[in-house]
Amino acid sequence: MRGRLWRSAAAVLVLSMLLGGCSSRQVTLTDPERDPWEAYNRKIHAFNTGFDNAIFRPVAKGYDAIMPDAPQRGVRNFFRNLAFPVTLLNSLLQGNMERAFTSTGRFMMNSTIGLLGFFDVATKVGIPRYNEDFGQTLAVWGWKESRYLVMPFLGPYTARDLLGRSFYGYFHPISYAMREHDLYWPLVTDLITLRAELLPLQPDIDAANDPYVLIRDVYLQNRQFEIYNGDPPAPDYEALLEEY
Repeated sequence: MRGRLWRSAAAVLVLSMLLGGCSSRQVTLTDPERDPWEAYNRKIHAFNTGFDNAIFRPVAKGYDAIMPDAPQRGVRNFFRNLAFPVTLLNSLLQGNMERAFTSTGRFMMNSTIGLLGFFDVATKVGIPRYNEDFGQTLAVWGWKESRYLVMPFLGPYTARDLLGRSFYGYFHPISYAMREHDLYWPLVTDLITLRAELLPLQPDIDAANDPYVLIRDVYLQNRQFEIYNGDPPAPDYEALLEEY
């Protein structure tokens, strides 16, 4: 595990050096503080958009067309339930015992009464669903701010969240199945169902003046929301006024 972590850290470092060269080119940055690698990120965003338009979105639309809504919800519930080991471990690493116990009870209820998670019984009885990952844990440990980074095929990240992603293969069942048993169909199914779930958001993205900025800002705001457990700090309005 230590070797994998160091390889991931080195990859992030090398990528940061490459992106530093890209960011020095003449570009108009829309958010210099959070997105200094915008020149590179926009190129990868354009590539990902082309891939989505050509392959990913049509497949998701086909799945959405042939699969009734109720089974779709069941499949998404199943994959969300599989994320329990990651959420449990990161809740413990963050010292949030309440979330760890709540997530455990939720997992046990949905895995038994909910038939392996296809039925979200826990939500119906008022047990909240938490989603903790290693990127959030690194933020809780002190890495609060991190530069925005778009990855080929994977989409929006930050440098911190990309490093945190390296832990996934050891604790998430889908990543474990790929690494140990060369089973890729669970990942493909998970991605298709997730993309289908996001289809209703597509008109808003297409209608945006700058879809890249919309996706970036929504992603970063959502990460702040998750890191601070739904209670992010208020903006420093006095500092903002001093800039003007």
